[in-house]
Amino acid sequence: MNARLTAALLASSLLATPALAQQSPYDFAGAIYADAPDAEALNARCEEYIGEIERRFSALENQAGPATVESVLKPYDDLGGLMYVAGAEFYSFGQSMDTPEKREAGFDCSDRIDQISTRLGLSRPVYDRLSAVDASDEDEETQYYLRETLAAFERSGIALEGEDRERFQQLQEELTELSSEFSQNYANARIVLKVLPRELDGLPQDWIDAHPPGIDGMVEVSTDGTDYSPIMSYANDDNLRERMARAYLSRAFPDNSAVLGQIFTKRDEMARLLGRPDYATLLFENRMLKTPEEVQAHLDELAAAASPAAVSDKAFMQEILDAERDGAPLSMFNASWASQHVLKQRFDLDPQEVRQYFTYDNTRAGIFELTQDLFQVEIRDWDTPVWHPDVEAFQIFEDGELVGSFYLDAHPRPGKYQHANHIALRRGVRGETLPVSVLTMNLPQGGYDTGLMEHGQVETFLHEFGHLLHNILGGDQRWFSMSGVATERDFVEAPSQMLENWVYDYDTLVRFARNEAGEVIPREMVERMNAARVFGNGVYELGQLGYSNTSLRFHQGAPDDPSADAISEAYRAYHAVYDPYGGRPEGTHQEATFSHLDGYSAGYYTYGWSRVIAADLFSRFEEAGLRDPETAMDYRNLVLGAGGSKPAAELIEDFLGRPVNADAFKASLELPGSED
Repeated sequence: MNARLTAALLASSLLATPALAQQSPYDFAGAIYADAPDAEALNARCEEYIGEIERRFSALENQAGPATVESVLKPYDDLGGLMYVAGAEFYSFGQSMDTPEKREAGFDCSDRIDQISTRLGLSRPVYDRLSAVDASDEDEETQYYLRETLAAFERSGIALEGEDRERFQQLQEELTELSSEFSQNYANARIVLKVLPRELDGLPQDWIDAHPPGIDGMVEVSTDGTDYSPIMSYANDDNLRERMARAYLSRAFPDNSAVLGQIFTKRDEMARLLGRPDYATLLFENRMLKTPEEVQAHLDELAAAASPAAVSDKAFMQEILDAERDGAPLSMFNASWASQHVLKQRFDLDPQEVRQYFTYDNTRAGIFELTQDLFQVEIRDWDTPVWHPDVEAFQIFEDGELVGSFYLDAHPRPGKYQHANHIALRRGVRGETLPVSVLTMNLPQGGYDTGLMEHGQVETFLHEFGHLLHNILGGDQRWFSMSGVATERDFVEAPSQMLENWVYDYDTLVRFARNEAGEVIPREMVERMNAARVFGNGVYELGQLGYSNTSLRFHQGAPDDPSADAISEAYRAYHAVYDPYGGRPEGTHQEATFSHLDGYSAGYYTYGWSRVIAADLFSRFEEAGLRDPETAMDYRNLVLGAGGSKPAAELIEDFLGRPVNADAFKASLELPGSED
């Protein structure tokens, strides 16, 4: 490793002394990207991390003397923080680096750190030291952190002995490897179709212009979201949409379906070693909804609320198919296409007309302005090296003081992660280090000629940016593990989902939504967007319940048959319980790229539960005004600013003055007037 990289590595965040971390909390990025490292350099960087992690781990296990918050809990938190930032950094490398070798190096190092985390969770010396800490005179945040830490050790198998302990550790390590295999298969699961130009009838002209025919006269389209979504929504060719959907729904099969069979089997065995009846029971113990029964009750409540709206949604779409497709039955192959026609005919809303007002650059500027307006901060350009020319970097200031930094990796390229997510590269620790985030997205690039965005993509951008804000604005915490997006897993989506409402607010959109002629989006168009907003919510929620059901059912016992075909068949059966179109089509294998079955395991219900919370949080803004400064700052300070320093139910009650309820969410699903 060259001297510059070594020096920067030692200066980065929790690898260094607090003094060095305060001087240069971001150099990890500048050095590693400025040197354009190859896989060998990334591997060397990983070894530096691993060496420091192991040193601190050993020192903690071999501690002697009085067990206090400062002597034990603080070194434990620092160790956990170091493992987190190393894992997050290398996971980001795995998602976004420019060669397969670098991406593999990223995932491999992330796996190694996960394996150390498994060992830490089984370390009796560390657990005994933490158990001996008396935090009764400490603040409530510290007491809460210590309680949650000890409970996490129990869920990590700390009480196991002998062969059970060895088997548990082996299962954890095998699951880490399987997760990495799943991610890499997914990253490489890109399918390219060749189609005739005439098959693209109905697609936006700027999209067609960006997809010229090759020398063979054929147009190449891929399963990337920037191709898949427009084709499914706008292509008039029924056969093309079905071909595209079948390809999209079968990527990474059979490899990843077989991997999932192993994952489900091993998770079940691990839960039973801990005395739980299944993995879902184990997973939910530290959630807001704490049992599979509570989760099932939530699914049932949402199904009852969404079903009437779904019936209406499907009736509207079937009317279109009756009139324009000779009564073809509604299916997932034609639902998006039919939905666009419903919007045009019933709500006088043309999504292609709407998208004329949204480019990436303008949308980014609008999101930045909204953030600055609501939360009283300033966003500035950050002059720092990046890993690809498309990546942008920025910093957030409050009253002239830096509070956090972030990257936007916003556009698609081969081998890159194909959806959208937020990674907290660093969490904030008061007086020691500031938070750093990266958003990985796949949004159109360019101006009005090639870079027009769907309104739904604008919504996605703001959603992911909400996670970034949670990490940065919640980064002023005493404990690393309580910082930023560190609440219960079934709360973390709620703040981002709540923020989505602003992309339907005229006063927000008028500040950045402009067409090529410079004209702002018309108020009456935004009014039509809001009138049409309820359409599709019913079928959407039922589809989401299908995903939630697969997530839950696969973790309520080991599969009888873990083979790829059997997992695929079970997935279709579980999804069909709620699916508004009767289930995933035969011959498709969506589970192979349903990454949440790996990352969220039994907990995909989180998204639906978070929408309930988000609607309730937003009700206060609706009452006070979407730009009300007192409400916005209360939300920033009481919800985002608190990070994970207290249970999510308390954060909600602090802001609303009462416990959460589903009234606002149910109201959002109520059917609009039936008049035409």
